[in-house]
Amino acid sequence: MSQKRKTIITCAVTGAIHTPTMSEYLPLTQDDIARQAIEAAEAGASILHLHTRHPEDFRPSVDPEHYAPILQRVKQSTNAVVNLTTGGAPTMQISERIEAALAFSPEMCSLNMGSMNFAFHGLAGRYDSFRYDWEKPYIEGSEGNIFRNTLKDIREAATRLAPHNVKFEHECYDVGHLYTLRHCLDEGLFKAPIFIQFVMGVLGGIGADVENLVFLKKTADKLFGDQYRWSVLGAGAAQMPLAATASQMGGNVRVGLEDSLYISRGKLAVSNAEQVAKIRRIIEDLGCEVATPDEAREILHLKGGDRVNF
Repeated sequence: MSQKRKTIITCAVTGAIHTPTMSEYLPLTQDDIARQAIEAAEAGASILHLHTRHPEDFRPSVDPEHYAPILQRVKQSTNAVVNLTTGGAPTMQISERIEAALAFSPEMCSLNMGSMNFAFHGLAGRYDSFRYDWEKPYIEGSEGNIFRNTLKDIREAATRLAPHNVKFEHECYDVGHLYTLRHCLDEGLFKAPIFIQFVMGVLGGIGADVENLVFLKKTADKLFGDQYRWSVLGAGAAQMPLAATASQMGGNVRVGLEDSLYISRGKLAVSNAEQVAKIRRIIEDLGCEVATPDEAREILHLKGGDRVNF
C-alpha cells in the first residue's frame, strides 16, 4: 500500500498587518507570541513563521532584542522549525529586515520576491476607534506605500545570509515573482530545492481564486520542474478554502493570525492553534498526513535545529 502524502503546516503567528484593535486574541507581547507559537506546534504546525512587536505599544518590530525571548522559549519547548520574517513591515528597509536572521541564523527565513502595492488601508474604516495612536495612520498609510523588494534587495538578503545556510520561503504574490525567482536561481543566489509560498488575496497581488492557484502551479512547474516545493497562503476568508485545495494538489499550507483573524465567517479565531487544528483536521479527513518537524526538514533540505544561534 502506498504511503500517504505528507503535508507541511506553517503557522504565521502575529505578522505586521493586523493591529491590536482588530482582535483581542492576536498575540502582541513576547510572552503571548511565544505561547501561541508553542501551542500551534503542539496542534500540528511543523514550521513557525515569526514576527515580533515593540513591547510598549505593539507596533511591528524587527529588533533582535524583541525576538530573543520568543526564540528561546520556542526552542526550549518545541522541535518546530523556526522561520523568521525578512519582510518585517512594508515601511522597513531590507537592511533592517534581515538583522534578526543574521543574529539568530534560523533554519528558514521568508523572502519577498518582488516590490508591490501591499495595501490594507480599507481595514481602517471597520473600527470606530483604536487602542493605540499609531494604528490608524499605519493602516491608512498602506494606500500610499510600495512594499520594496528590488532585485538588489533580494541579492542583499541572499548573499548576506548565504553563510548561514538558511532556506528561504520565497513569498510570491504574483506570477512575475516566479520569473524573478527563476532569474535569481539561474544567477546562483539560491539552491534547489526551493520552497515557494504562493501568497494570494493581498490587495496589490494576485487574487485568491482556485483558477489563479492552478495557473501559479503550472507556471512554477514550467520554470522549476522538480526543483521546488510549494505552499499556499490565502489571505482573509480565502485561508481555509485555498489551504484545503492546495493540500489536495500536492502542496503544503500556511495558516495563522498573520493571514486571517477568523476561524469561520464572522467568528474570530481564539488562537493560532485553533486554525492549525482546523486545517489539520481537514487535511487528514481528505486522506493526507501532516508532516512532523523532522519530516519537514527532510522534505525541504533544512540544515537542522542544532545549527541555529538561539
